[in-house]
Amino acid sequence: MENRIWVYFYGSNIDLNVLKKVGFEPDEIHVAKLTGFDIQISPLANLVRSKRHCTYGILATGTHEELERLYGHYVQKELGATYLPEAVLCERADGSLVPALCYIAAETPASPATPEYLARILVPARAFGFPDWYIDRLEGFAAPI
Repeated sequence: MENRIWVYFYGSNIDLNVLKKVGFEPDEIHVAKLTGFDIQISPLANLVRSKRHCTYGILATGTHEELERLYGHYVQKELGATYLPEAVLCERADGSLVPALCYIAAETPASPATPEYLARILVPARAFGFPDWYIDRLEGFAAPI
């Protein structure tokens, strides 16, 4: 049995249906905060370093094989983006710190997020109870009408 490791998800991968699509079924899931990064959604979610910001997402356990299916196949081949793992230190709601992998793209194309993509982030973000100010931040990435 392959070891399970902690991974921090912050974009559409917080939608458990997206994970199930590639056979990624975490044993554990916790809401978490990652300080030192800001989220960008243009058109895909990505993190950029920022001393002034934090992001909210989920910590989930997964195997390297599951991560390869998610990022090496689905994200890269179907969404057309390359995300690479970085080591991060996340804070769970109880204040405990958890080292995890977090996948970040060196660059993403600049264009507005589609309403469907944004919904795959906003619906679970609300269900997980992310702070209202952070939900407002995510909603701010919607294309102007």
